[in-house]
Amino acid sequence: MNGSSPSPPDSINIWRTWALTVTYEAGEYTEQKFKAEKTGGGPVIPSPNLDTDLVMACDRLADVLIKASKNPIQMQMDIARYSKLISPKDTGHNEHREARLLERCPPGHEGKRLYLPDALTDTTQKEIREATDLLSPSLEKSVRADGNWRTNQRLFNRGSEDVGATPGCINLSPAWFQQGHENVSDPEVSASLKGPSCENILKAIARPAAIASAALRVMHPEQYWAGLRTLSNLGNIAVSKDLPQMPEALQYWASVFNTLSIISNREPPIIETTCPLLNASTFSPPWGTILMLG
Repeated sequence: MNGSSPSPPDSINIWRTWALTVTYEAGEYTEQKFKAEKTGGGPVIPSPNLDTDLVMACDRLADVLIKASKNPIQMQMDIARYSKLISPKDTGHNEHREARLLERCPPGHEGKRLYLPDALTDTTQKEIREATDLLSPSLEKSVRADGNWRTNQRLFNRGSEDVGATPGCINLSPAWFQQGHENVSDPEVSASLKGPSCENILKAIARPAAIASAALRVMHPEQYWAGLRTLSNLGNIAVSKDLPQMPEALQYWASVFNTLSIISNREPPIIETTCPLLNASTFSPPWGTILMLG
């Protein structure tokens, strides 16, 4: 019988008051359960610090990860290499350019990917919708007529009825690096978390953030530990330099990723591509909210 309350490595100092402590225990429980089910080991006992909903969510995640590991998707191209070769000038509409890129990106050792359908419980999906509602004011302000490729008004469709999630694109981070501001040497709390709602927002996304982190614990442990180590170091820097609002934001931050991008779009626009491996198909994710972690 396995327990699930080990301590993090000595190089990582997670403060006991941080929400990240629960995330860490959820990750260890998921990883142990994944290994036990894969090898036929004994039952894994979750930490008493994990509530019932989070344990159920981790159980679902472990089951889906087991199924995915037995049925990996073999990509028809080396996505990692492809992403390094393209530039902002590549629109996906130049057939000759796409053909040349594909010739340089044959399937390689990085060609297998895991697909995790139904990884989120109904409770977790409900929490994501509720958190999106809480972020509606920030999402609404983010969309502009002269916005960039992420926030331009023409990329967001409000639909025929004024219902559902508010369209928009925002970033949440306890330590956002201000690109383009050479005079800023230290990261700052992202704008969406600088208001009085910071604690409520981060508590609302805590469980979804913990589940995404637990998935990373199994799929890419090196990146998982790097994320924990980065946040641990940020905590020390935030206190030693007395960085505004960062210690408070880190206290409630529950993800090993240091940034969460939220893209909310009621009726996503059709995105076309001439890439033959994608069958020149269109991409339109279902209605709702896309969470991008990085």
